[in-house]
Amino acid sequence: MANAWIEYLKTVDTPTLSNAIELLGIRPRHEGFTSLEIRCQFPEFGRMVGYAVTAQVETMTQLEPLDRGKFADLYEALEASAKPGVIAFQEIGGRGSFAAHCGEVMATIFTRLGGVGLVSDCGVRDIPEVRAMGFQYFARGRVASHANFRIARVGVPVQIDGVVVQPGDILHGDENGLLLIPAGLEDSLPGKVEEVRVRERKLMDYVRGEDFLLPKLRQIMVE
Repeated sequence: MANAWIEYLKTVDTPTLSNAIELLGIRPRHEGFTSLEIRCQFPEFGRMVGYAVTAQVETMTQLEPLDRGKFADLYEALEASAKPGVIAFQEIGGRGSFAAHCGEVMATIFTRLGGVGLVSDCGVRDIPEVRAMGFQYFARGRVASHANFRIARVGVPVQIDGVVVQPGDILHGDENGLLLIPAGLEDSLPGKVEEVRVRERKLMDYVRGEDFLLPKLRQIMVE
């Protein structure tokens, strides 16, 4: 069922899913998505869908010494995760605009272990190489250095641009942005997606038609 759910979500664009979740009324409309601060770095790849593998990381500052074993902890968490995996990094240090959270080496390891993309509230790098391997980036931008990059904690809740991501949450993103899909919607969400599509199709068909009149448009919009 999990794979079927992921495959279904790949057939729907992120804004339509956002609108459908709104119809379910299960969270405030201003929650569950990232702002324009988190940008899809490879929009040509299409939709990214996967299960979150989370970690808190630190780059510019040095609150604690580097522990390389934490990298192995992260890779083991990805290997054990449901697939496909999406790595979600939260910066816990200061000056989060200054350093990269992922490059070609880590992206290669992530890909080998079943990862399809990374979500970061900081920067990323090695853009041509990572693009070539088809690994997706959602990040604030691009930075040349990883500075003092270390992994602080693995498998903990993280905040990405104010969105709380738990390990195992489903993240969905495309060129429009990034969305968290609440759990347990396998039965209810597809119907709402179709409702959104039907409503929008009806509206646009009328606007594009030869009999368009503004009073009728008002009637359709308030139905």
